[in-house]
Amino acid sequence: MRPVISPLAAALLGAGVLLAAPTVMAQSQQPTQAAPSAAISDQKLDATAAAMKQVTDLQRDYRQKIDAAAPADKPKLASEGNAALKKAVNDHGLSVDEYNQILTVAQNDPTVRAKLMQRLTGAQ
Repeated sequence: MRPVISPLAAALLGAGVLLAAPTVMAQSQQPTQAAPSAAISDQKLDATAAAMKQVTDLQRDYRQKIDAAAPADKPKLASEGNAALKKAVNDHGLSVDEYNQILTVAQNDPTVRAKLMQRLTGAQ
């Protein structure tokens, strides 16, 4: 019998990628409205870039752990990973919804995307 992997594990294993950093999957699957690009402060862009780096690292680490884990342990690791992703975003002063909204704006607005890329490449 194939083990059932929770939606959280699926989020860790196959989340979409924007600028090499996936979005964090929220518990509630409510549609998110993209914030207008003018409303995104430099402080929020700084926080998003820092969170993206941490989210990317956590997803890579948890993906490896889940891949190597026994099937019975995968849901627990996925849950731990999701909590770690949320904490990483929150630790940078953003809600998960706000983080996802900023990434959505960056995906659709070349100016915001360029500002975010500048922060990401400057931080490396």
